[in-house]
Amino acid sequence: MIEKKEFERRKQSVVDILGRNNLRAALIYYDEVNIGNGWYLSGWCPQFESGSILITDTGYAAILGGPESEPFAKMDSTIKETKNIPVFMVPDEEYPYAEITNFKEVFSEAFGNQKLDKIGIVGMGSIPYGVYRRLVDELGDVELIDITEQYEELRIIKSDYEIGLIRRSFEICDEAFKDLLANLKEGVTEVYLAGIAEGKMRMLGANWFGFKSIVAAGERSNGVVPTATERRLKNKEMVLLGISPRYQGYAAAAGYTTVVGGKFEKEQKDYLKMIAEAYVMTREMLKPGMIGEDNYKKVKKFFEDKGGYGKYIVCPFVHTIGLHEAEAPFFGPNSEDVLKPNMTVCIDVSLWGHPTFHGVRVETGFLITERGYEPFSPYMDKLIESLLDL
Repeated sequence: MIEKKEFERRKQSVVDILGRNNLRAALIYYDEVNIGNGWYLSGWCPQFESGSILITDTGYAAILGGPESEPFAKMDSTIKETKNIPVFMVPDEEYPYAEITNFKEVFSEAFGNQKLDKIGIVGMGSIPYGVYRRLVDELGDVELIDITEQYEELRIIKSDYEIGLIRRSFEICDEAFKDLLANLKEGVTEVYLAGIAEGKMRMLGANWFGFKSIVAAGERSNGVVPTATERRLKNKEMVLLGISPRYQGYAAAAGYTTVVGGKFEKEQKDYLKMIAEAYVMTREMLKPGMIGEDNYKKVKKFFEDKGGYGKYIVCPFVHTIGLHEAEAPFFGPNSEDVLKPNMTVCIDVSLWGHPTFHGVRVETGFLITERGYEPFSPYMDKLIESLLDL
């Protein structure tokens, strides 16, 4: 649930978008994968069902979803008004005592006999075809206007309220990562280590995860985002680690690569030192005015000059973090996005597919300040930098 002052600020920003686009109403689509846009306005996301938030130019807001999550919404969502629409419900499941409505009835209740010729849509590219068809069929000749980009721009610069939640999420992340490293030894399974981290994150208040915990040893680390299995760790092999708690919806992330047993061979040391050098290089670029493609090109050239390692690059080296562990803007090879104060980002330096070292990653988060950056996790920042001293 979002605190009242913050909710009113966000709601008014959406109403302002409606005004600029000459719209009376918008639907903000969400589901358990596309959680961010719905959470931004409600502080909540359902289980099993999908849904949308109806918001009008007068500030009226309602959850349009299904009856299975309706009691959950009334308890935990900032928006308490709920409507049950079949297209958001579990297919073929019946709810004989639920009050079921449709888009036409909901809009008639909100606007009387006035017919809307257009409505705004947030998440146009994510809405299932069935939802689209119901909207068009039930509302008649209505034009759907994509306002996703305008809405998501609201999420880029973080409020003090959001920064506080992200900071707490990184505190949880630190404690879980310490436990993860403390239990990393020969013979334990990947999934056991993931359980150690996930249990600690839950115990400290995480309401969910930005991604499923990554523990991947040896050749399995080539999967970029591999989930843990029952594979047992072997002495001296490299292991990829990554965790991402969400605290009240806001994500943190920690990524690291180390060696089982803690005794690095020279080639492993040299490779991880190179990764750490790229991390430090990127960190020093974190300040207002940094352009995405400038960072990408500089770090890519660094890897190329080190011995042609550019061919192992899959991901950009900086991305935004917030309601998702990785969300726009992404500061990639063609990015003209510019860092600004109160943006929250992760440095995420990685190489994938090397025939000997397989996949490696280091990752942690930063707040962009007027003068530069502030690490959300001094612990992870120092841990990654310590790879320079191997």
